[in-house]
Amino acid sequence: MTPPPRRVRWRVLQIALAAIVIVLVVRKLAAEWGAVKLALDQARPNWLALAASGVIVLATYAILIETWRVLLRGWQHDIPFIDAARIWTISNLGKYLPGKVWSITALVVMTREYGVPAAESATASVLVTLVNTIVGFAVAIIAGASLLRLPAWSVYLIAAIAIGVLASPSALPVLGALLGRVIKREIVLRPLAHRVLMIAAALTAIAWVMYGVAFWLFTLGVLGCAPGALRDYIAVFAGSYLIGFVAIFSPAGVGVREGTMGIALERAGFAIGPAYLLVVASRLWLTALEVIPPLIFLAFVRRRRLSTHEEAHSPTR
Repeated sequence: MTPPPRRVRWRVLQIALAAIVIVLVVRKLAAEWGAVKLALDQARPNWLALAASGVIVLATYAILIETWRVLLRGWQHDIPFIDAARIWTISNLGKYLPGKVWSITALVVMTREYGVPAAESATASVLVTLVNTIVGFAVAIIAGASLLRLPAWSVYLIAAIAIGVLASPSALPVLGALLGRVIKREIVLRPLAHRVLMIAAALTAIAWVMYGVAFWLFTLGVLGCAPGALRDYIAVFAGSYLIGFVAIFSPAGVGVREGTMGIALERAGFAIGPAYLLVVASRLWLTALEVIPPLIFLAFVRRRRLSTHEEAHSPTR
């Protein structure tokens, strides 16, 4: 009997690891369910804060979409914002599948109609992800310096390393070579000004801070209070989100993000019940905010296509 292909084995391993992590998180929640239920019974929801949190999250998505457009404009490709939002949000649904490549694949296919070469479309998407990840970890560590008890010099060093990596002139050729190995094709990328990369880094830094503010408001909305400093919320959200993201075996970081966030909230001084109530509620809230916009776009596109079809087949007078 021939052994299964490497891709199949990797997919099975991904599913197995994701299942193990999810089971561990569910067991933890089950063990603490009494405390979570008590926290839920004592919660005093603030609906205005919840609404404000949702608006800020959607505004953060808009900033990330604009970051992608900034990189594409660096290669002289300009996609209208509303079209870019449609492409970005719909392709982002791929994150809920095992592996981290489905979103990029969908995005490349959808940008072809705007004349964007596949290599540059994929690279812009990967570049946004890399910049967002590097900046996000820097923001999480800097914001959580007091929580982690980091000395001041280490914070400055982390910020300097992040800036140095983003400003490196060799970043794009290396990225092109790596992408070429993945798709088995030679890729030669046009130069991209360092100014463009730094603008992208600044936008993603703003996005991570906004995520933290949204999480602070979400905590206020769910529990009726938000103890602690704002910087702790920025650190907890960014750190748990990114650790979930780099866990490539877990679709959308499910399980990994929740486990990390629960531990981080406990270290930030939250009791177990409120901490894991926030863990569960924030996953449901963010999933809704990620899924609803692309569904609206898809419904609009379907309606527009039906309207076009009806016009094409209507009898002429």
